[in-house]
Amino acid sequence: MAFISYYFHWPEAEVLALDHATRRRWCKEISTINASLNPSENKREKSILDMKPTGFY
Repeated sequence: MAFISYYFHWPEAEVLALDHATRRRWCKEISTINASLNPSENKREKSILDMKPTGFY
C-alpha cells in the first residue's frame, strides 16, 4: 500500500479501496517503470513483488 501511495501520491483511502489483485498489478507496473528508468548493468533490480514479507502488516 505504501509503495503505491509513494509513487502515485494517492491517499490511503483510495489505495485501500482497491482489491488485492489490483494493488499487486499496480506494484508490478511501478516496478516495471522503475526498472526501465533505472536499468542496472551489474545486477537485476528487484521488484517489490520479489521481496520477502517482514511480518509487519
